[in-house]
Amino acid sequence: MADYPFIRTPQAVEELAGLLAREKIIAVDTEADSFFHYFEKLCLLQISASRGTWLIDPLALGEGGLDPLAPVFSDPSIRKVLHAAEYDLYVLHRHAGLKVRNIFDTMISAQLLGYAGVGLGALVERHLGIRLSKDQQRTDWSRRPLRPAQIEYAAADVLYLIEVSGRVERELSAKGRLEWAREEFALLEARVWPERDSAELGYLKIKGAKQLASQTLAVLRELYLMRDRRARAIDRPPFKVLGNGTLLELATNPAQSRQTLAKRKGITELVMRRMGQQILEATAAGLEGPEHPPIEKIPDGSGRRHLDRRGDARLDQLKRWRKLRSEQLELDPGVFCPNAVLEEIAAADPGSVEEMSGLGMVKGWWAREFGAECLEAGARANRTAPKHGEGPGAGPVRKRSRRGGRGRSRQPA
Repeated sequence: MADYPFIRTPQAVEELAGLLAREKIIAVDTEADSFFHYFEKLCLLQISASRGTWLIDPLALGEGGLDPLAPVFSDPSIRKVLHAAEYDLYVLHRHAGLKVRNIFDTMISAQLLGYAGVGLGALVERHLGIRLSKDQQRTDWSRRPLRPAQIEYAAADVLYLIEVSGRVERELSAKGRLEWAREEFALLEARVWPERDSAELGYLKIKGAKQLASQTLAVLRELYLMRDRRARAIDRPPFKVLGNGTLLELATNPAQSRQTLAKRKGITELVMRRMGQQILEATAAGLEGPEHPPIEKIPDGSGRRHLDRRGDARLDQLKRWRKLRSEQLELDPGVFCPNAVLEEIAAADPGSVEEMSGLGMVKGWWAREFGAECLEAGARANRTAPKHGEGPGAGPVRKRSRRGGRGRSRQPA
């Protein structure tokens, strides 16, 4: 096993900061413990550069322990290479107050190149012929001491990033997509990270929730909030308290007695002993309380977009155009243009590329490259679709569904 310096003292952090300040490019990764705890912690910071690879222990350093690294992370002359940077940037901001500038994300690059596999392991194997171990993906990084296998795994997450980034950057340039990537990186850099997402509307993200009847949705909300309170109290991830599938089952088939509850899928004897009464009380609160309001009236963009008949026609035409164009570019359709963006364009029906660029979800590089084609696709639909209230089937507004979709995907909670 290689000997990677393990940074655990303020003096060592200061010395490392001095070394890194002289670098032009560094690779960065983090390990947190959100798979094991409700209140996740930044447990490890890995950095690799021309002078070596280091593992930094934020748990040993304590609050403010990473402050000496702040000038390095905010220095725009030093490139920071990350893979699937979103969660790492969130964790570095939330737990260390670090602002990261000059980002290069190898996963975003792989997506824009149309790679079938965009995980770090897939990129390292594709470009360097090296297979990375995956056996520590679900390890508890908050436990000390770290085992040799954990140290090797953590170091490997940054060891090859700089070389891989150089290769994908050259490929992006050859395909004329480097500016697309740079704008994506700039958007990441400009993100305003939440302190922590509220659990209040999280139940709407459960698969199938938005198709539930009003009263059933009210029960699901109460069960979800009950689970969140329990998870906070015992510092466990909510999914380890009760799974989303179990919540959905309890909402659609509510149990009003301990005997009935004990028969529900996912309700073990341990769950019955520890949470049985809380589950019954949450179920009763949902059944006896007011019905859930219509989803479209819920704030924060949780509702679905409404399209009239002509908007539906535009959306259908835009999806056909997207399918053809993404095939030509050898890009995943969801990477080329997500459904939510198509819906926004179909609803707004912009009259120019400039107007399209002003829409909240449309990215500048995309509007410049593909805006004119997209407008023409929408215009074709406008020329052929009947006006609202004309033709067979004209009538009420219909709802459109959305679908959303990291190698090791870690989204902010």
